[in-house]
Amino acid sequence: MDRAGRGKVGYQRMMVQGLTDEDRELIELARRTVDANTDGPDGVYTMGAAVRGVDGRMYAGINLYHFTGGPCAELVALGRARAEGARELTTIVAVGNEGRGVVGPCGRDRQILVDYHPGIRVILPTAEGVGSVLATDLLPESYRWTPNP
Repeated sequence: MDRAGRGKVGYQRMMVQGLTDEDRELIELARRTVDANTDGPDGVYTMGAAVRGVDGRMYAGINLYHFTGGPCAELVALGRARAEGARELTTIVAVGNEGRGVVGPCGRDRQILVDYHPGIRVILPTAEGVGSVLATDLLPESYRWTPNP
């Protein structure tokens, strides 16, 4: 029981998958993208992201850091994939500049992934190390908006 007398809240355990060679290739594309386009260590938080389509093609993006909350790298990569005709995606990852490595998506990105690509695997750091989980595991019991009326 918690302090308010309610039962314990149960947490869903995520099914973490180990990295595949394709996952490592996607991480490397995101890393190369952020390394080539970073704003450096001057306090600007630069991220690179990469997404893979069902056909194996990869698409990269970089965030546009701005005090108003510019688009995250994941959203730029998703937009690039969509602009190039990729509608079905399998995996996404974000990597921080200055060697920060793989970083999990923010809440807004998680909601967008669940809404547009609920079956996509998200590569992120976990208690077991870097692995991948379903986007829906990142927002269990979430509201689901559908882009198609």
